[in-house]
Amino acid sequence: MMRSIRLNWKRVLYLTALGLAVSWCVVLAQTTFPILELQVEGHRIDAEVAATADVRDFGLMSRYSLSDDRGMLFVFPDARKHCMWMKDTFIPLSVAFIDDNGKIVSIAEMQPRSLAFHCAPVPVRYALEMNKAWFSKRRIGCGASFIGLNNAPPGL
Repeated sequence: MMRSIRLNWKRVLYLTALGLAVSWCVVLAQTTFPILELQVEGHRIDAEVAATADVRDFGLMSRYSLSDDRGMLFVFPDARKHCMWMKDTFIPLSVAFIDDNGKIVSIAEMQPRSLAFHCAPVPVRYALEMNKAWFSKRRIGCGASFIGLNNAPPGL
C-alpha cells in the first residue's frame, strides 16, 4: 500500500509540473503588445509598442519572423542618443531613429544575434524596428515623417 501512495505522489508532482509548464507556454503565446498604427510616406505599419524598460529590453528577441508591414516601436522616456543591438534576435532588422517631431534622423541595418551597437546620431525619442531593408525597398529615408506617433504612450 505504501508503494501505490508513492507512485501517486510522483504522478501528482509530474502532472502539476506539466500543467504549470503548459500554462506558462500559453501565457507567453498570448502575450501581446499594444499595436499602434503608423504611416510613413503612404505606407501603413502596425507597430508593436515597447514603452517600458522591460519590454524595450526584450524587444523582438526570440522571434523567427515578422510580418512585412509589422514592426516594433521603442518609445523612450527622454530624447537621447539611444542605441539598439540584436542579442538573441534572430530576424535581420532595420532600425529607424525618429526625433520628437516624428522625422527619421537615421536608419541602420542590423545583423541577427549581434552585440554591435547602432546608435542615433542625435537625441531621439523613438526607434522603429522593421524587417531588414524595409525602408530602403520603399525609398524611405532621413527626413521622412511619421503620422500616428502622437498616439504613442509615454516611455517609462
